[in-house]
Amino acid sequence: MGEELPVLNPINERKILSILYQSPDLVAINKPHGLLVHRSMIASDASEFAVQLLRDQLGQRVYPAHRLDRKTSGVLLFALNETLNSALQQQFADGQVHKTYQAIVRGYTDDEQEIDYPLRRDDRSVGPGVVQEAFTRLKTLRRTEVALPFGKHATSRYSLVELTPTTGRMHQLRKHMAHIFHPIIGDRPHGCNKQNKLFKAHFGMETMLLHAQQIRFRHPVSAENVVIDAPFQSEFRRMLDVLFGEKLP
Repeated sequence: MGEELPVLNPINERKILSILYQSPDLVAINKPHGLLVHRSMIASDASEFAVQLLRDQLGQRVYPAHRLDRKTSGVLLFALNETLNSALQQQFADGQVHKTYQAIVRGYTDDEQEIDYPLRRDDRSVGPGVVQEAFTRLKTLRRTEVALPFGKHATSRYSLVELTPTTGRMHQLRKHMAHIFHPIIGDRPHGCNKQNKLFKAHFGMETMLLHAQQIRFRHPVSAENVVIDAPFQSEFRRMLDVLFGEKLP
């Protein structure tokens, strides 16, 4: 008789999510670029979702406490029961959860800037024309000028920025950076299509360079001050090296 074939565990055939933090009732992952949080009518091409992947990985039901855009990477929180999920949702609604992002954007940004620019809701279910207050703090971490011709310029300039939103509007950071004429590289709906094509042609890069780096909140049950950091995904690390000469492990 031939040698018996091993029994495959279905989870081994799926993407294993990187867990950043876990307690009996809460887990945080480092969501990869391109992964949807859950099923969406506007992304029918997707076959994998963070909710299902994490549920299968942990062997229990999970509840996403907030959302990240499909092309945004970084810290994503899940509750492991409905009670904690409700408590976390309330903290987000009350502005008690503090999130910090990093992004690579076109041009040289100011050292620091406050972006106070109301945004129109994209969700048509609440009625067209609804405008909400939106506020973001910007801090420039690095600037670079690279020998990459663009238009009439012989070089191209980029900045690495830290973004801290104090409101949580849909696509807020992407819209705010476009508003101040420093769009996030790789952002198609709100960014610069010419820059996006440039990065694809020269670097083979199509990822949106926006990363949810840190989240801070008080645990609803233990009252512990929780701080969770997410390391950059591989494409973000690669572009930091290419543009800023900053090699990361």
